[in-house]
Amino acid sequence: MQSFTIIIHVLTLSLLYHFYVILAQQPYIGVATNACSQTLNSNSILGYTCNGLKPSCQSYLTFKSQINYNSVPTISSLLNIDPTQLSKANSVSQNATFEINKLVIVPVNCSCFANQYYQYNTSYKVQSGDNYFIIANNTFEGLSTCQAMKDQNKIDELKLSPGDKLRVPLRCACPTKNQTEKGFKYLLSYLISFGDDVSQISERFGVTIETILEANSLSSQKPTINPFTTLLVPLQEKPSSSQTVMTPPPPSLSPSPPPPSSSGGSSSKTWVYVVVGVVGGVVLVLVLVLFSIIFRKHFIRKKKKGNSVIVSKSFEAIEKQQGKKLEEDSETLSEIISDIAQSFKVYRFKELQSATNDFSSEFLIKGSVYRGLINRDLAAIKKINRDVSKEVQLLNKVNHSNVIRLSGVSFNEGHWYLVYEYAANGPLSDCIFMENGQFLSWKQRIKIALDVATGLDYLHSFTSPPFIHKDLKCDNILLDADFRAKIANFGLARSIQGEEDEFSMTRHIVGTRNYMAPEYLQNGIVSTKLDVYAFGVMVVEILSGREVAAIYEEYDKKNLEEILSSIVKEEGDHGKLKEFMDPLLKGNYATEHAVFIIGMIEKCIKKDLASRPSMQDIVSSLSKALDSLNWESSVNISG
Repeated sequence: MQSFTIIIHVLTLSLLYHFYVILAQQPYIGVATNACSQTLNSNSILGYTCNGLKPSCQSYLTFKSQINYNSVPTISSLLNIDPTQLSKANSVSQNATFEINKLVIVPVNCSCFANQYYQYNTSYKVQSGDNYFIIANNTFEGLSTCQAMKDQNKIDELKLSPGDKLRVPLRCACPTKNQTEKGFKYLLSYLISFGDDVSQISERFGVTIETILEANSLSSQKPTINPFTTLLVPLQEKPSSSQTVMTPPPPSLSPSPPPPSSSGGSSSKTWVYVVVGVVGGVVLVLVLVLFSIIFRKHFIRKKKKGNSVIVSKSFEAIEKQQGKKLEEDSETLSEIISDIAQSFKVYRFKELQSATNDFSSEFLIKGSVYRGLINRDLAAIKKINRDVSKEVQLLNKVNHSNVIRLSGVSFNEGHWYLVYEYAANGPLSDCIFMENGQFLSWKQRIKIALDVATGLDYLHSFTSPPFIHKDLKCDNILLDADFRAKIANFGLARSIQGEEDEFSMTRHIVGTRNYMAPEYLQNGIVSTKLDVYAFGVMVVEILSGREVAAIYEEYDKKNLEEILSSIVKEEGDHGKLKEFMDPLLKGNYATEHAVFIIGMIEKCIKKDLASRPSMQDIVSSLSKALDSLNWESSVNISG
């Protein structure tokens, strides 16, 4: 009887194992990758389990080219791939260079490790400032996990030193028997990017949504996937370079403005536009004269110590030369004013007087910005003594939740009045610099930085033509009622007309000194990397709660990169980090997250502009940090 029972158990286990091998798929990892202290493998944190038909197989990964790894030789070296195979898989030469953020196909021989997890091994030499989180999520972009690296290297994170050589297990898998019988020969570990969803991925690789969901044990009711994680895509044929073409994400989550009405009232509106155009032409000359008088007084001035607004001396000559040209352009500008009326609501000045109680001091927000109540909605009304045509034209072309929305304009007695959406919590600078400002938690600060990065990425990559803000700083970031950030004040913004204009020169050096990139301040070089540099400085202020001028004085150094390096360079000693961070946070932040973000800032403020990341790279880095915070919050709540 006992032997019969044993036979039954053996048969049962055999059947269960057979069933598991045939039908079992790999669980999708989700945001568990960011919780480096977790070591359980319930979500394939340590690797995909060895449940395939074969212990080893031909497999594929994807990798997005980045600044230091953007060619066949450098990517091959990082991922331990034969350059010949990599070039062949991507239909390029063995010395080819990829554009940054290009999706690259990586062929690997995937094997079962220790009879537990599928992986393909590469090695990595630790750099200064690295930890497991940075190496797995930043350098390898999520192709490995900090948990898997910890598990297979057995070196305490605090004891990692520059030069240490680590094993990096890259995530791959082999098809199960069930997948093989359905004709799938390969599994591709696809790196999920910001904006990807299962539907887009299935369309890209020509497989059904159901196939991908089944391969990753995802529910059709809740097929949620996260950036910087891998998703297994079963393929019947080898992936081709044509499948790596990226589709840009939608430029905005904001609703599009309604189309113009075609009702009978359109003729009366056209009549109004004509009147506005004529009146605009008459007042334009007055505006130009007033502008030329006020310009120097308004712009060529000194602000508070350490944050001077500067104008190059050579601009005075340029201004004189352009005087006649401005008058000659008055006809064109009057057409622009007419265009303004077609794009935005033109308010009567009396409406704005009524909304602000005749611009009473009790409605004054700051400077020349007033709070107003228009049609029962709060609005911010800004009085401006300069030509606003370029700024209005720019805001007419953008539509993004992280860029301030202009809703209307007005003109009265030589002054322009721009009506914006209302940001209830005011400038970011008021929150982090003022003693009585609104306290911002660590998570709120990361969200704000991500919002600004997302808005800049939109301006740089998804507008036509692209725009550079040129005056990014905490004063020009507004926070709404939910503390979501909106980029404002586009008075200095300029467009990039084409690829040949990506880098250009100017003698007109205008902006806030401590936020200015060195190549712009010294040589007048203009590019999107201006905004990247200023963004890095701004995040320094967000983290420290102090203006960068005060930080220079405190550390008695002029090089911000040197200051940041000194804060995190001592391995395992985070005393300097604690001194640097905003004391109001009272240590309520993850040290590894802070170090990670400071490492990102160091890249943003590199003296060599080519070494700075794009805003898309920065969005990716900050998304990782925020995903990690969200994961830890969910773990704490469930615990």
